[in-house]
Amino acid sequence: MNGEQLHQCAIEIANNLPFSQHCHPFGPDFDVFKIFDKMFMLTVEVAGVKMINVKCDPFKSQEYQELYGFIKDGYHMNKKHWISIVAHQDLDRVFVQDLIQDSYHLVVAKCPKRDQKLLNIQK
Repeated sequence: MNGEQLHQCAIEIANNLPFSQHCHPFGPDFDVFKIFDKMFMLTVEVAGVKMINVKCDPFKSQEYQELYGFIKDGYHMNKKHWISIVAHQDLDRVFVQDLIQDSYHLVVAKCPKRDQKLLNIQK
């Protein structure tokens, strides 16, 4: 998957999550996705390298970074709770989807119960 494919795939996946909000608070070059005003994904390009940032459980983050060379500490984010995924030939849509959905669910789990009930997701 190249950088453009990564961004397009991630945007499509994030757009299809319930109550997902697509916005550009950091300018037109950054696609930001939120659930109940809490960010769960953003697209970014640094020095010509396209990547996405997603929230991640700190233990999984460390494991992913050891297993996959295309997963790094979250660029310009809290390194404990965010990871960056860069384009790579071994990266596929299923894995991208899993990472984005995990991020989404981590954010939802921190939302008030009244918001969670809208999604039928329990803490």
